[in-house]
Amino acid sequence: MHFTPTSGSWLNMVFFGIITRQAIRRGTFHSVADLETAIATYIDGWNDRAHPFTWTKNADQIIAHAKPSPHHKKTYGARH
Repeated sequence: MHFTPTSGSWLNMVFFGIITRQAIRRGTFHSVADLETAIATYIDGWNDRAHPFTWTKNADQIIAHAKPSPHHKKTYGARH
């Protein structure tokens, strides 16, 4: 099923996906405390490197790209 997230849940999916790939996946943690420390350390580093997001396209370009093309086959309710 295809869906478009309508709440902050998509942000959690993205954020935890990044943490998983960059801080957790190949780590070895002997306790929950070790895992929590690794996550906190990663977040602190992320925040230290933070910078404002810069849009590279204007709203019209983004909206035009988000609209399905006339040749796009709708698959609502289709099983994949």
